[in-house]
Amino acid sequence: FDQSAVKKVKAIAKGLPAGPGAATGKVYFNADRAEAAKGKGEEVLLVRLETSPEDLRGMIAANGILTARGGVSSHAALVARQMGKICVCGAAEVQINYAKRTMKIGKLNFKEGDFLSIDGTSGEIYPGEVKTAPSEVIQGLLENKAAAKRSRTYKNFKQIMDWSAKATKMQVRTNADTPGQVKNAVSFGATGIGLCRTEHMFFEGNRIDAV
Repeated sequence: FDQSAVKKVKAIAKGLPAGPGAATGKVYFNADRAEAAKGKGEEVLLVRLETSPEDLRGMIAANGILTARGGVSSHAALVARQMGKICVCGAAEVQINYAKRTMKIGKLNFKEGDFLSIDGTSGEIYPGEVKTAPSEVIQGLLENKAAAKRSRTYKNFKQIMDWSAKATKMQVRTNADTPGQVKNAVSFGATGIGLCRTEHMFFEGNRIDAV
């Protein structure tokens, strides 16, 4: 988050930090509606009790994912990290009513389309739209932006990765389904592919309908 913006709001709940970073968007409780909203240009957060492979389209469309159940090894957490999505899992205070398209967190009530913000690094959940700031590490590695590479955050990351490369005897392989995911993972230091989940490929285009 933008540090000046996040200091002005108070967290209303906390879950498990399952996908680092910060995200804000309009709440949607259904993958299809989340995808449709994204198609209209909306910023989206997918909020579910827990996710399954059928939610993949909504997860792709969303800036971030919030679940009431599950841990850091749940479906939501694993897929979110694979896609580089912000994710908070196991937020027990989140009570969802799918039929009414509403959600309650503590004493606050939200309806589908309301703004919510999540911090996948701390697990904290904030009401409303909190301004975010771009990741200097991602800008430097994936977008090759010179200004980001001059930042202290990027330099610290690069130093740690350089130390790791010299000391490690273990190779890290990525969980990737697409060429783009492979490219990003290699930029972050992955040495190969550890898992390619073919079931995700069926959700592209109209393939799932044919199956």
